[in-house]
Amino acid sequence: MNEPAYEPISARLKLLAHPERLRILDALRREAECVCHLEALLDKPQPYVSQQLRLLRDAGLLADEKRGQNVFYRLADPAVRLWLEALLGPAAGPLDAMERHKRSIQCHCPKCEPASELAAAT
Repeated sequence: MNEPAYEPISARLKLLAHPERLRILDALRREAECVCHLEALLDKPQPYVSQQLRLLRDAGLLADEKRGQNVFYRLADPAVRLWLEALLGPAAGPLDAMERHKRSIQCHCPKCEPASELAAAT
């Protein structure tokens, strides 16, 4: 009988034990987000958010994709979604802090640009 891979599982659980990283993963189980939206969610500066994202990406939990000037992150490992559901329950609707930021005229990421143009026109 094969033993589970305790070391890699333990390393991933350590990453999940950090509240800010857990919030990031919770947000990303809804949909891919750019760094600016995650900054708004955490209310933390970009270098701090990028450090947390790098740790999660290096562990294989996240994947990133550059779109123009912005980097979008998404869950890379389907098992993470199952872990989050077991820990936090089913994903609810959008997170308030990110929704406010997305409606903000200051966000110029590809997801928000059409909303920014619409808000500026009114």
